[in-house]
Amino acid sequence: MKNRVVYPGTFDPITNGHLDLVERAATMFDDVIVAIAASEKKGPLFDLDERVQLARDSLSHVPNAQVTGFDKLLAFFCRDQGAHVLLRGLRAVSDFEYEFQLANMNRQLAPELETVFLTPAEDLSFISSSLVREIALLGGDVSKFVPDNVQAALDRKARERQG
Repeated sequence: MKNRVVYPGTFDPITNGHLDLVERAATMFDDVIVAIAASEKKGPLFDLDERVQLARDSLSHVPNAQVTGFDKLLAFFCRDQGAHVLLRGLRAVSDFEYEFQLANMNRQLAPELETVFLTPAEDLSFISSSLVREIALLGGDVSKFVPDNVQAALDRKARERQG
């Protein structure tokens, strides 16, 4: 049986902080499944297919990482994937309370599911998708925070919104 981890999120868009966690998880697990939530309630900038493609392109250098979209309860998705471990990122202490609550809820829904927390590299710890989106849509340079393909997609979205 493979040692498989699921790294869930909306990834709207995927950032260098996300890449850092996937790359490090790829050294600890046989398979890393980047699970991109549909999250229509959040009103994502990129639709699910765009987010999946951006992540696939950004992670093509990680052979044991795969990217898939999902629109069901995360605990059920993990069972379907044969994964018993969830990966969550913690950027700051303020993330912990919410992540702790999620981990305990997932444990109630799927007792076999364990949650592992990783922190991003120090120079990436302040990056969030929401900040990247806001800066990019207001014309700021986010090239230090996202892969080139994501930068190009954000530039395209900013142009679409301008006219």
